[in-house]
Amino acid sequence: MLPRMRSWIYAIFTFLFGSLADRLLHVASELPLYNPVSIWRSSTSDTAGPSPLTMPLAPRPPYRLSAIQVRDLLRNNTLTVEEYARSLLGRIKERDDVVKAWIYLDPAYVLRQAQALDQVPHDQRGPLHGVAIAIKDVMNTKGTGHSAIHLGLCIAICHCSRVLMLQICPPSSALRCTKDTGRVLTHLRLPFYELPGPLSLVCLLTSLSGCTSSVISSNLEHPIGKTTTTEFTVTNSGGAGSGPETTNPHDPNRTPGGSSCGSAAAVADYQVPISLGAQTGGSIIRPASFTGVFALKPTHNSISPEGQKTFSPNFDTVGFFARTIEDLQLVADVFALKDDEPPQDIPLNQTTVAMIKTPMWDSAGPGTVAAMKHARAVLERSGVMVEEVSFPTEIGDLETLQKMQMALMYREAQVAFLREYRINKTSLAPEICRLVENSSNFTNREALRASDKYAGLRPVFDELAARYSAIITPSVIDEAPLGLENMGSAVFNTFWTGLHMPVINIPAFSGAHGMPIGLSFVAGRLRDQHLLHIGKALSGPLMAGGGWKTINDNNGSEADSEPVEIIGDQKSHPTDAIDNPLPSAVVVL
Repeated sequence: MLPRMRSWIYAIFTFLFGSLADRLLHVASELPLYNPVSIWRSSTSDTAGPSPLTMPLAPRPPYRLSAIQVRDLLRNNTLTVEEYARSLLGRIKERDDVVKAWIYLDPAYVLRQAQALDQVPHDQRGPLHGVAIAIKDVMNTKGTGHSAIHLGLCIAICHCSRVLMLQICPPSSALRCTKDTGRVLTHLRLPFYELPGPLSLVCLLTSLSGCTSSVISSNLEHPIGKTTTTEFTVTNSGGAGSGPETTNPHDPNRTPGGSSCGSAAAVADYQVPISLGAQTGGSIIRPASFTGVFALKPTHNSISPEGQKTFSPNFDTVGFFARTIEDLQLVADVFALKDDEPPQDIPLNQTTVAMIKTPMWDSAGPGTVAAMKHARAVLERSGVMVEEVSFPTEIGDLETLQKMQMALMYREAQVAFLREYRINKTSLAPEICRLVENSSNFTNREALRASDKYAGLRPVFDELAARYSAIITPSVIDEAPLGLENMGSAVFNTFWTGLHMPVINIPAFSGAHGMPIGLSFVAGRLRDQHLLHIGKALSGPLMAGGGWKTINDNNGSEADSEPVEIIGDQKSHPTDAIDNPLPSAVVVL
């Protein structure tokens, strides 16, 4: 009798409390933001890894998430685009007075568009649906009644066939106070860009979103947000009265680098997870190093620059910033960057690296010298074969190299800015006027020789790169300089840009003042996927042992399946320069 009573009691207990537990699990699983129940269920399934007691969580508000994490949370309905947008807007409001990346922002418009994105059916969403992207605005955008090239930055929240969040500010004068901060905008507002009708949207953004210009244009009806860059990417100074006031998120007394200062600072300060930039000299790699983020300058012309205001067609390259290599990979895949052969997994003990100091090595500061030495030690301890390699003899001396770069670049800039100069040269910075006036006195013959020289060097360096898994070379002279007036030098970047080779900044090291210092990984032309693949493998030991911790603090890697705990109240409403031996020439970012 007693065993039978025990069985009945157990059955009744299981029925009552088991049903209650199931109901609680069901209700909790429907919560849109904080959902530890789904994590618990997955962790106790047959295919799960660690138990719920030992499984690590990464508590962070949505604005701290990588693009891949945001994408996955949106896909499984754990996060909405509106909640994500509110988190980003809250972060921008909290930090804008320090970082000063934004010139114009319309939170209400951002939220309206985020709400619209939440209504898009899942089967119509693309790879970047709902993900925030900052865009360096040397690209044509469509306005309502007027269109202009504003030298600032837009933020876009993407949908498979639409970029719903991209827009320009209303036309304005050369100097404009914005928001209620009294800050003066010194970006160029030239009247010849204030046209009576809309321009077609830049082809670059069409490629990013995977749609036609007409589809995108139909969704660009209101201004939203702008951030900073330098005038036509030419000038190399910031601070009140001379350029953007954007600061380095890790030390507001230091520059974030130029000319993609807003793109780099916005990513480094959690205001967006990824951003687009453009590099003529070092405008992607240098700001990435100064602000401690990853960045890819792809092979030249592997992303169409159509619609972007050019400086030098032989050098200008579209690229992007992120806090993880996985996010770089995500954007590279959306842009359809492909190698002839799929990248192969190579064990570290079979990986070979060429360390190239370049003829500019005498410019390296103690931070970069230490970073190169430290990188070699870390990689060799990991089994990587490291070899110090000299520049090919075809290069010549440093002065010849720099003159070759400037002859080609400055000649192309004469053509690029001639129209602006003729229409309204008084609105242009003196540096740009000197380019058009050829104050450096470069001849057409010198420009042709430089072009031919570079063309001959590119296959030489492709062959050199093919002998190694990757080339490692400096990204910068040293830490970000103190002050905003000097945005740093592109002395270690411009040569690789002219060679058209893909480059990744790996932000693994820190300098004497605790600021980040990156190193550049380089591969042969059109081997961008290989570079991303080997960069991810080598960045693991470097990020673990280099001394600098990225914002996501995950050794440069963010696994797609990493469990994420969303915290915080998301329902609140937050209101490239070359060291220049010629004194009459300009600096180039």
